[in-house]
Parts: sequence; C-alpha cells; structure tokens
Amino acid sequence: MIFITLSKFRKPASKKIIAESDKHLNKFTKEGCKMLSLYWTLGKYDAVGIWQAKNEKVAMKTLLRFSDTDLTETLVAIPRKEAVKLLEE
Repeated sequence: MIFITLSKFRKPASKKIIAESDKHLNKFTKEGCKMLSLYWTLGKYDAVGIWQAKNEKVAMKTLLRFSDTDLTETLVAIPRKEAVKLLEE
C-alpha cells in the first residue's frame, strides 16, 4: 500500500531533532516500510513523505513512533489507473 504523510514539526528543526528522526527512519525500514520520497516543504506542513507499507496496521505502528516529534496526517493512495478501474466495476 502507498501512503502520503503530511508532517508538521512539533519543535523547530535542529541537529538533535534530525538525529532523532533518522533513528525513527532506520526502524521504519527495518519494519518493512519503504520511503519512496521525502521532501521538506513551505506552507502549512513542514514535510511530505510518500512511502509503502504492507498494510494499515504496519503503517500505524510506524507512524506512532514519530508522534513525539511530528504531528501527521496520512492519506492512503491508489494509483490513478487502479482507481479508474474501480469506476468500471
């Protein structure tokens, strides 16, 4: 499954916060999730991550680790081609 996570940092970015985040991202990979792309952004959110996980339970377990450093909103994404096929059913 593909997920898109919008993140707002709880504290200003610092070397310490970045190091914490890197530790979480290492666990993220070990638990079977794959970061497809990660961007820092301007505007309402500070970062956007596009990633894969086996299912919603794995995704939730992974995101809970970031709750001390980030406020997140996560969307489940379906490739356009697959979504269009749903209209044909």
